[in-house]
Amino acid sequence: MRIALGSDEATELTAALECDLRARGHDVVMHGALTAGEDDAWPSVGRRVGEAVTSGECEYGVVCCWSGTGVSIAANKVPGVRAALCADSETAALAREWNDANVLALSLRATAPSEVKAILDAWFATQPTADPKYRAMIACSNV
Repeated sequence: MRIALGSDEATELTAALECDLRARGHDVVMHGALTAGEDDAWPSVGRRVGEAVTSGECEYGVVCCWSGTGVSIAANKVPGVRAALCADSETAALAREWNDANVLALSLRATAPSEVKAILDAWFATQPTADPKYRAMIACSNV
């Protein structure tokens, strides 16, 4: 699977994310501060990762900035992106199940690199619900 990974800063967390994603066998497409010469401003990072997901270049995206909020807002401006700011594995699982989130947003400040495995485990292990009520809400969020 191809995963877009973007951040406005290269940190221990982004290194842990890249390492874990590659260890799972994913092809990681880097954006922002993780790629030499690319715009590293959080609005550009969120947009680029979102576009990589909605174009089909990547199946999922992971975005990071200091709070995680800016990149999630920027990614969500791309039609078809459902970015979720997740602080823990339970939130990541619920974002996938109830919201069919396709971009995971993380805070560089508040996410410990030691939490990466659990968050990604939950993200990849959880499938979106088939419940018609939630599918209708997800469909409404894509307009």
